[in-house]
Amino acid sequence: MHGTALLRCLLTISLMNQVSGLETLTSKYGDTIEIPCNKGQLKETDVKFVKWKYDEDGNILVKQQNQNASIHADVNYKNRVSIKKDFSLVITQVTMVDQRTFTCMAVGKEDILEYPVQLTIYKAPSQPEITNLTSAMAVGKTTMLAQCRTEGASPAANITWFKNKTPLMTDGAAIKINTNLDVDKETRLSTTTSTLEYTAVKGDFDAKFTCQVQHIWSANMDSSPLVFSVNYPTEKVTLQVVSQGPFKEGDSVILKCTADGNPPPSSFNFYVDGEKNSVDSNTYTLTNVSREDTGDYKCSLVDNEDIAASVTITVEYLDVVLGTTGKIVKKLGESLEVTVDVKASGVAETTWKKGNVKLNSLPKFDKLTYSDSGMYECVVSMAGFKETRTFELVVEGPPAIKNLIKEHGDNMAKVLKCVAEGSPKPTVQWSVNGTSDESRYEHGKVTYSITIIPKDNLTVSCTASNVLGSDIKSINVSALDEDVAMDKQDQKDEYSDQTALAVGIVVGLTLAVLAIGLAYWLYMKKFRQGSWKIGEKEDGSAEESKKLEENQSQKADV
Repeated sequence: MHGTALLRCLLTISLMNQVSGLETLTSKYGDTIEIPCNKGQLKETDVKFVKWKYDEDGNILVKQQNQNASIHADVNYKNRVSIKKDFSLVITQVTMVDQRTFTCMAVGKEDILEYPVQLTIYKAPSQPEITNLTSAMAVGKTTMLAQCRTEGASPAANITWFKNKTPLMTDGAAIKINTNLDVDKETRLSTTTSTLEYTAVKGDFDAKFTCQVQHIWSANMDSSPLVFSVNYPTEKVTLQVVSQGPFKEGDSVILKCTADGNPPPSSFNFYVDGEKNSVDSNTYTLTNVSREDTGDYKCSLVDNEDIAASVTITVEYLDVVLGTTGKIVKKLGESLEVTVDVKASGVAETTWKKGNVKLNSLPKFDKLTYSDSGMYECVVSMAGFKETRTFELVVEGPPAIKNLIKEHGDNMAKVLKCVAEGSPKPTVQWSVNGTSDESRYEHGKVTYSITIIPKDNLTVSCTASNVLGSDIKSINVSALDEDVAMDKQDQKDEYSDQTALAVGIVVGLTLAVLAIGLAYWLYMKKFRQGSWKIGEKEDGSAEESKKLEENQSQKADV
């Protein structure tokens, strides 16, 4: 019988007692209860004695006027009862045995009165206790999940099962709830046990089940949430590439096969190069892969090869072959062809640099110059890949002196500069002594200088040489006075040359204007003569036409 039904029964009994005039008291199990006689309105002077009894003939005690109470030797009450001045019966440590009718019989001077009282005992149930707990549910299969138990209740407690806070009701198919009620013969307290059988679906993998104890004399009490593993067979497998791509030759690639079943399979078949490999794991490692390993890979269940999945693996590669490598030595003026062969699994980009300067295209050398010398770098890149190739070009040639000049130095000093080209770097030998200096050697060119103070006119020679040959040039250097005069003469000559150049330009422009004017005059003269002749021809033609008309008229008259 559920707690709600018992409550309804007790209320009915209480109502019947009220209708019949029977007073009802309620006490908590284990408490002390005081049962009044005639609602406490009986006076000691009005009675000769009072007797308390239970049921029909169960005597408890007698209290005579002006005497102490006499307690009967009833095993249930001899140590638990007492009586007060107003003749109320006091019972300590009430139990379910005390749930009965107690009657106060008062013997007065003229009559005998009885006042019956119905005592009801209640006790709250214990916290819910989960037993026979299972660990997993199988999809589509009815499984006994757990038992929920509560004990020591009066009246009996009720148990309700919940899933995700929604109460479960027996439907005879997916949900079966069996409730059992036991009453202890000694204590007369009730124990309620409820068993839940449930048929799971995949969505129950995170469902929380609880049982709740409900009682009229206590708040609802919930068990701790119960979560069960949901088992179901594999319907689909997935093959994943665990390693991070892109993959290049020599890498290791880890494949992972996963299944949607629970529990997942512990073994899988992996198919490599068409060969089946059964492993007690969900991973398979391809080691030291090469471009030949590019292709499709598959995995399946061991016990059902029709449930399978596949994935494509691409092993990327980038091969770069540079036709010119290392140190290349060429002669000045020769040609050099540079080739690069690229083989790649994807789209590759090639860039060139000379030193730190980026080139726009593949270097091409039809006629080598000293400035072509340097370190060349070819960089070929593809997604995740980069290959670099280099070569050093050295352009060699014998020395050639490009210029030998003199300049004024401080005071009487003369500075001679010898500009030489060649590779390896030319060295210079002067025919005189002085203070020497040199510029930076760049693009096969270097400038050597020497500062001297000549006392007489002299001829100075510059000899440039390297392992491939030599070149020599000379220059006349005057003493100080002559050199100054020469400088002045040079300035005068230079001024004369400039004047002559200016006069020549003016004369040339004047002649050009005269030539244009003459050409225009001749053109206009010719044009006028042509027009006059045309006019004469037109006048002659008109006169001849007139004569012809007159002749024709005369012929007509004849």
